[in-house]
Amino acid sequence: MADTLPSEFDVIVIGTGLPESIIAAACSRSGRRVLHVDSRSYYGGNWASFSFSGLLSWLKEHQENSDIENDSPVWQDQILENEEAIALSRKDKTIQHVEVFCYASQDLHEDVEEAGALQKNHALVTSANSTEAADSSFLPMEDESLSTMNCEMLTEQTPSSDPENALEVNGAEVTGEKENHCDDKTCVPSTSAKDVSENVPIAEDTTEQPKKNRITYSQIIKEGRRFNIDLVSKLLYSRGLLIDLLIKSNVSRYAEFKNITRILAFREGRVEQVPCSRADVFNSKQLTMVEKRMLMKFLTFCMEYEKYPDEYKGYEDITFYEYLKTQKLTPNLQYIVLHSIAMTSETASSTIDGLKATRNFLHCLGRYGNTPFLFPLYGQGELPQCFCRMCAVFGGIYCLRHSVQCLVVDKESRKCKAIIDQFGQRIISEHFLVEDSYFSENMCSRVQYRQISRAVLITDRSVLKTDSDQQISILTVPAEEPGMFAVRVIELCSSTMTCMKGTYLVHLTCTSSKTAREDLEPVVQKLFIPYTEMEIENEQVEKPRILWALYFNMRDSSDISRSCYKDLPSNVYVCSGPDCGLGNDNAVKQAETLFQEICPSEDFCPPPPNPEDIVLDGDGLQPEASESSAIPEANSETFKESTNLGNLEESSE
Repeated sequence: MADTLPSEFDVIVIGTGLPESIIAAACSRSGRRVLHVDSRSYYGGNWASFSFSGLLSWLKEHQENSDIENDSPVWQDQILENEEAIALSRKDKTIQHVEVFCYASQDLHEDVEEAGALQKNHALVTSANSTEAADSSFLPMEDESLSTMNCEMLTEQTPSSDPENALEVNGAEVTGEKENHCDDKTCVPSTSAKDVSENVPIAEDTTEQPKKNRITYSQIIKEGRRFNIDLVSKLLYSRGLLIDLLIKSNVSRYAEFKNITRILAFREGRVEQVPCSRADVFNSKQLTMVEKRMLMKFLTFCMEYEKYPDEYKGYEDITFYEYLKTQKLTPNLQYIVLHSIAMTSETASSTIDGLKATRNFLHCLGRYGNTPFLFPLYGQGELPQCFCRMCAVFGGIYCLRHSVQCLVVDKESRKCKAIIDQFGQRIISEHFLVEDSYFSENMCSRVQYRQISRAVLITDRSVLKTDSDQQISILTVPAEEPGMFAVRVIELCSSTMTCMKGTYLVHLTCTSSKTAREDLEPVVQKLFIPYTEMEIENEQVEKPRILWALYFNMRDSSDISRSCYKDLPSNVYVCSGPDCGLGNDNAVKQAETLFQEICPSEDFCPPPPNPEDIVLDGDGLQPEASESSAIPEANSETFKESTNLGNLEESSE
């Protein structure tokens, strides 16, 4: 309850997105008293992941959120003469143009519910006709390596491990089920290495499909807890800033990862696999021997392009696409390098940007597998929760469903001195971090936001069928018209713990030019077909069939100068929501920059001490002790099955 909260903290963080969670963890680890609050009932904000019913509830919340009226503030009486208040918004205006379509067979009965669910929650379920869209009017407008390891997971490691070896590969099949942390309930990080959700059993699926290849909407509802659907679709570069931070801080013990198994390209109406490593290139049947030599020569140059300035100095002012035309590359190779390796478009990147992107791709190859990317098991929404857990371990206090009414600003110093929460309690702090979506329209009146177009599909098969049905793929579909943007497609299989067996979860993302459906539906139509009863018995259908689809636009508040926010106090820092990029570097850079402003010259998320280094202090152990004491038993179980990645890297080189 609010009256049990301390009245003073060093840092108050409003919002539990990835940047805010990293900063909260860093500040707590540095000994600051941290209060971390969120008006939502789940962690992550727009970085969250949901079970299927949780996602439907999230959609319903946004519908109800549009009807919220800002009541006359009852906290005004608490504002003194030498103070003024900055009211925070009660409406989340970051999601727009929501449209939901269900194509699976409509045999839903009222008594069908999620297996293992704590409560029945079928928001929006009953309105799922085959082409019926959810009413969107309620939303406001607005070193290369020969390593062939794949499909591996990072597991826990002892705090004393060498940082380079701190992430490990676990090739064992994951059979345990895990409750989605971001469902319709409050989730509090625990000091235990085991997940809180282990206390809730998940019923095994004992039902049989009525027909081969026939998946009904009832099955999706019943197996809803096997879905972990991300609001934002991203991957982790294996040598990116977030992986380095997870290793350094030892937060990696709280999560597991899988290697993306393949990179795809879409050419002439067909999906095909792109060779990544040297072995892939020379084993490829899509490239001629001459093309293989051309490609290897160019990629070798890109790895160390800065050593050969004469090769690119005259081309800085043109696009990377035009630069590729000047190289000895066939059109086929130009396409592969541009769209599947540099992952850019004909007009989006300069020559230098394209060379940097290609080098980064190559530099990440082979560290944890045959592609540069990792994906967190149970979804992107696990990552903010991992850092929240670290913050809680070191004394941070968490309150979900806890809204902040206003910031209290001293008129003379123009600094924020306190917040007033929903219960009218005044809580004092030195520093305040606020996620962008909490600011009012008046505060953001000068801000020009970009938008992200998102689609989430549940399908019955992969976009590129192979012998294995457990492929994790990334595909870039180039823009066909000027003014449009390339669409990034990430396809997840059931071994990522994001969808039920027999289905795939597909995420489509691009920078918005129109509504999400208008931007993404042409690509959806190229790659998929709707699931209809007439085609169920047709085994010759080549394209995957869509069982369920969601389209929405999300606000991109990244890279906005703080000067754009009206009358922002100097000790109030703004954290942005997700950006449209594939990686998470922007969130980590933002978190480290803000942390250095709050705690100058202090180490950013240092690793926890070894258990042997902990000193007893009076009544008991320091906060570090609770962190370390929870780990050895869990590590002893997983370490036996693990293969050291550092050794793999050395051998592959």
